[in-house]
Amino acid sequence: MSARIDRYFKISERRSTFSTEVRGGIATFFAMSYIVVLNPLVLSGADASGGELGIQRVAAVTAFVAGILTIIMGIWARHPFAMATGLGVNAFVAITVATNPELTWPDVMGLVLVAGVVMFILVLTGFRTAVFNAVPAGLKTAIVVGIGMFIALIGLVNAGFVQRVPDAAKTTVPVGLGFDGELMGWPILVFIIGLLLTMALVVRKVKGAILIGIVVSAVIANILEAIFHIGTFKTGTWSLVVPSMPNWTLPDLSLIGHVNIFGAFNKLGFTAASLLAFVILLSIFFDAMGTMVGLASEAGTMDENGKIENVDKVLMVDAAGAIVGGGTSSSSAQIFVESGAGIGEGARTGLASVVTGLLMIVAMFLSPLIYLVPFEAVAPALVVVGFMMITQIAKIDWNDWGIALPAFLTFTLMPFTYSIANGIGAGFISYVFIRATQGRAKEIHPLMWVVSAAFVLFFGIGLIEMWAGV
Repeated sequence: MSARIDRYFKISERRSTFSTEVRGGIATFFAMSYIVVLNPLVLSGADASGGELGIQRVAAVTAFVAGILTIIMGIWARHPFAMATGLGVNAFVAITVATNPELTWPDVMGLVLVAGVVMFILVLTGFRTAVFNAVPAGLKTAIVVGIGMFIALIGLVNAGFVQRVPDAAKTTVPVGLGFDGELMGWPILVFIIGLLLTMALVVRKVKGAILIGIVVSAVIANILEAIFHIGTFKTGTWSLVVPSMPNWTLPDLSLIGHVNIFGAFNKLGFTAASLLAFVILLSIFFDAMGTMVGLASEAGTMDENGKIENVDKVLMVDAAGAIVGGGTSSSSAQIFVESGAGIGEGARTGLASVVTGLLMIVAMFLSPLIYLVPFEAVAPALVVVGFMMITQIAKIDWNDWGIALPAFLTFTLMPFTYSIANGIGAGFISYVFIRATQGRAKEIHPLMWVVSAAFVLFFGIGLIEMWAGV
């Protein structure tokens, strides 16, 4: 049996082991488990009718969708990529779409589902794969670097090491060190200890370095919480998850099917609803593509020509994530960037995803597994993985400014705008523009023109809505 599993997942072929895949799957689970807590908070607002999705219900479907899709990704596409609700998409859905005074939550999730169906069609027709293959190698490398920077920033922000400076400060500096320039509270200490420990273990090439760092940090966090009762939502406290053992409850999956596919089109009209669906579509299209490139490069499943094994299957599962996410009111699920924690641990095959997915299903029933690990315990792993991905910056040809400048915009705008899609869009548009001004338009793949034009619409959606009066 073990030999058959080895052959199916190509464990030995990809120079991995069963134990490494299991460790990687566990590391990814701990790194991404916060989404079960955070997604319900992001989607906690009331719709136009005053209706709410409910925190417990959203938490249940978030874990359920992540678990099922991650297992499918592992068994079918056979990559160490976990699936979960995308934070960029759910924030756009909650802040921009759901605040429309005419839409209810079922209408909003209908738009997500429609975008997913269109995405699925683009995958089936080969368009999405063709776009992926049309991207120059230098930009693909820049995407990997950008995602590394993005992952590191997520880790630093989640730990409270980097904080957004409140608008009331009236400063041009958008972020700062800790609280008012100072590192305060026990949680920051947990992050620092975890970061130093993880770096030391990684440098010494200790097996299980990242997972050991997470577990040790989580143990320290729980001890400190038990002694000092630190809490959350105050200066110097835990950023979101308080290390604890909450009461066990059965998951409520009643949100499954709670969606109105054509509600937004009936209430807003075809043009306005289509514009909203287009923005959702473009975001999930390129967020996932960029994440896939970065993770596959780090995992060694992308060849020297930039081709990823089973890429069609990977993209199909990702497209299904938008459909399933909309249909369960958990918002679009996509390849999760925190999969890098497992890959950094050594995961190279779909077996790691199966382990992660099974743990997410278990977490749906046993929420204490999630609440025992605060952000601060996971953040060091993300910072170290970010470093690993950024090292690929040496592959960019810095002597060719036609690729170097677009690459620079790609990997800087991802963390600066907190969006993978924004970085990719800026890189694509600038690449097409610069190559054209260099008189080298023949080198530009036709699909790069098409996609860049789509990104111009994406960035100009505000002006378009204003001119169209929607």
